[in-house]
Amino acid sequence: MTQIKIGVVGCGGRMGQTLIGAILDQEKTALSGGTERHDSPHIGQAIRHPITGIDTQLVVTENAETLFEVSDVVIDFTCPTATVLHASYAAKHAAVHIAGTTGMKNSDEKALHVAAKTVPVVYASNFSLGVNLLFYLTQKAASMLDEDFDIEILEMHHRHKVDAPSGTALSLGQQAAKGRGVTLEMVADRGRDGITGERNRGDIGFAVLRGGNVTGEHSVSFNANDERIELSHKSSDRAIYARGAVKAAVWAMKQDAGLYDMSDVLGLPKE
Repeated sequence: MTQIKIGVVGCGGRMGQTLIGAILDQEKTALSGGTERHDSPHIGQAIRHPITGIDTQLVVTENAETLFEVSDVVIDFTCPTATVLHASYAAKHAAVHIAGTTGMKNSDEKALHVAAKTVPVVYASNFSLGVNLLFYLTQKAASMLDEDFDIEILEMHHRHKVDAPSGTALSLGQQAAKGRGVTLEMVADRGRDGITGERNRGDIGFAVLRGGNVTGEHSVSFNANDERIELSHKSSDRAIYARGAVKAAVWAMKQDAGLYDMSDVLGLPKE
């Protein structure tokens, strides 16, 4: 069996290390390399399995373009500026691009759309099976509950997370808005401080918590007079995201060029 060669950009961080372990633990996949920023202390270090310590005989480099050139797939959980550049490398070298970067603006996402004309690109704010099921359930619930039900989204992550609300929380908001037949930009309430006045009917509110080493917790509540419906997902290990990303990589190798998300990978219904 020919193994799928997968590279990891940003391999020195916690998510990068978890991805390396997930790739090495899969029979269908092989690690093709890993990169970090030019000023990272990881440059030149040996890449080892994060749990077993087994040496891969690879070292961390700073040349992302070369990694795309030698890989079938590259998994990218970095930052928007880097991901835009990586998308161009994916198209140039015909490598599948798995993008889990959060905080992407519409202008950043255009690079993924361009690359998707040439290669398969899987772009998702969250690669967990459970979270993607939560996306689907949120849209369904929002489509069935009218504006008598106020929608609030709460998320919590570790103290080191740099963007807020999380990409997953914003995706939940987008799914809720889609269920209501509106755009999130029309109804999002992302900040409350001081005398804010009454809550606007139909708004989708966001609340953010940061602290400790929480991997990720998200809940969506639908609040009417005298009743509340809550949908939630709690993660205790970022390995669930890494396993999902590797699953997406294996799936994408069989697809034509195009822009996909985890609902495509998992075969969830789309409406």
